[in-house]
Amino acid sequence: MLQITPQHRLLLAIEPVDFRKGIDSLKALCRQKLLSDPFSGTIFAFTNRTRTSVKLLVYDATGFWLCQKRFSQGKLAWWPSAESRTVQLRASELTILLAQGNPNNANLADDWRVVSHAANADSNCARVAW
Repeated sequence: MLQITPQHRLLLAIEPVDFRKGIDSLKALCRQKLLSDPFSGTIFAFTNRTRTSVKLLVYDATGFWLCQKRFSQGKLAWWPSAESRTVQLRASELTILLAQGNPNNANLADDWRVVSHAANADSNCARVAW
């Protein structure tokens, strides 16, 4: 089962792709055009030219997942446009995008910060001995 968590890195390919492409062609696109490693665990999101469908490609250490969502009605309300080849997105923003919404209008809270032992040692909090 594929789960998308806040810890995943998500990259959206700005330019639409030919949806006849399968796993091998999208892997090559990740390397050659997006300049990213398809084996890194990054979730890559692609759309077609008409914006009626989204494909996700991800490697999970045992193989590749290729998932497609084709909208029964309408098309994507938002897809980024930028000078770069990709845009990084959070998991919560991808959920909104796949529901045909605009993540920029969602007013989402920031993701939780990573808590590390070093950060706790430097704080003024009391230490608890076990």
